[in-house]
Amino acid sequence: MSFHTESRRARTSTLTRTSTQSRYATHTRYSTTRTNKSTTLTLVDAVVFWMRVSRTVRNGVKASVEWVGETVTAAGWVVVATAIVLLPLGLIFGWTELIVTGCVAVALILISLPFLAGGRAYSVDFVLPVDRVVAGSEVLGTLTVTNVSKRLELPGRVDVPIGKGLADVYVPLLRAGQVHEEYVRVPAYRRGVIDVGPVTTVRSDPLGVLGRSRPWADVNRLFVHPVTVSIPSTSAGFVRDLEGNPTSDIVDSDISFHAVREYAPGDGQRHIHWKSTAKTGKLMVRQFEESRRSRLAIVLSLNAAEYASEDEFEMAVSAAGSLGVRAIRDGRDLAVVASEEIPDIVRSSIRSVRSLSVVSTRTLLDDLTAIETSPHAMHVEDVCVLAAQVVPDISIAFVVCGSAMTARRLQALTLKFAGHVQVVAVLCNPNEQPSFRDLTGTSVLTIGVLDDFRALLSRRAA
Repeated sequence: MSFHTESRRARTSTLTRTSTQSRYATHTRYSTTRTNKSTTLTLVDAVVFWMRVSRTVRNGVKASVEWVGETVTAAGWVVVATAIVLLPLGLIFGWTELIVTGCVAVALILISLPFLAGGRAYSVDFVLPVDRVVAGSEVLGTLTVTNVSKRLELPGRVDVPIGKGLADVYVPLLRAGQVHEEYVRVPAYRRGVIDVGPVTTVRSDPLGVLGRSRPWADVNRLFVHPVTVSIPSTSAGFVRDLEGNPTSDIVDSDISFHAVREYAPGDGQRHIHWKSTAKTGKLMVRQFEESRRSRLAIVLSLNAAEYASEDEFEMAVSAAGSLGVRAIRDGRDLAVVASEEIPDIVRSSIRSVRSLSVVSTRTLLDDLTAIETSPHAMHVEDVCVLAAQVVPDISIAFVVCGSAMTARRLQALTLKFAGHVQVVAVLCNPNEQPSFRDLTGTSVLTIGVLDDFRALLSRRAA
């Protein structure tokens, strides 16, 4: 027996019941048959298919454009433009010269394509023997290229970026497993940080129309430290309490004995002076002169207007480095501060200084390697004011600056620090003779070359 329902627009459903009678019982089975003929679903499938095709085409076009951009060199774009422009013009106007030129351009492109086939089975390694040198020297890096395949590799080229420059290294024909070594000269004539790498292997045709490159991740950083000179350990012959000599301040607990006074409630019993107590019949306690370990502060100006030339600034950096290295080796408390760059829009409301690392001579020279002048850096007077605030217990301050500093400005430097601080201005001027003079509280050392600095300090210490 069958039951039928009404047909609807998009769906027809048939319900069938079948009865089977057996010896013991009657079994009934129901079956349902549905037929979907949805126009809406068909439209959705078409839209999804079209979106997939569009995405595939879009990704293919994007990959092709990226490949062309990475493969076609500057000379290659000239050849491509020649082929695209001159060949159609020659065919339209019947100019044989344009047709020949366009055909030659097309031929160059076709000839260049086989040179990009396959890949260079190279293993490339670049090593610098040192990572820190002094300005004015050179470093020889070792470039090692190994053919790691089991076939012959055609000649190629390896590009080694050195700072803003580029060194091209020719790689000859390499047999399977053959190793080729080449020395690359890295000039380190000027103070600074030089990034060497990443090394790039290049596949290109002989004419340089097309080319493919593969960068290697390693980058070697070379620190070119400023030139320094060895100065006497009594660098100052200016400072008398370098190892913590007593001051005129009286305290209840220290090392240098000053006097005794009558006991007052709250005084520690360990400071009672029993001999004086026995003589006077009253409890007497010791007083001490406060001892302070002197701190050496080096202030370096980075304002471009305070230097007449780049050579002056390099001399100033070297002078500051020489002082700092000597102080660290002598185990003195040291602080090195430099101007901070402040935007003009907030210059009137913000003051900031840069503190250089004095953990070791290497960290100090590393920081000095990276500093540069700026027209927006704070003036040296402002740096001195902040240095006096952030560096406690300064005994002597060396202010290193350029020849643009006038005598009046140099004289005013002593007012930026506390009254007990001795201020020494190191004036770097290649056009002046080395000299030492006093300007009402400010000692001025004028140096024309870096060796003058050592001579003047040695003379002063003597």
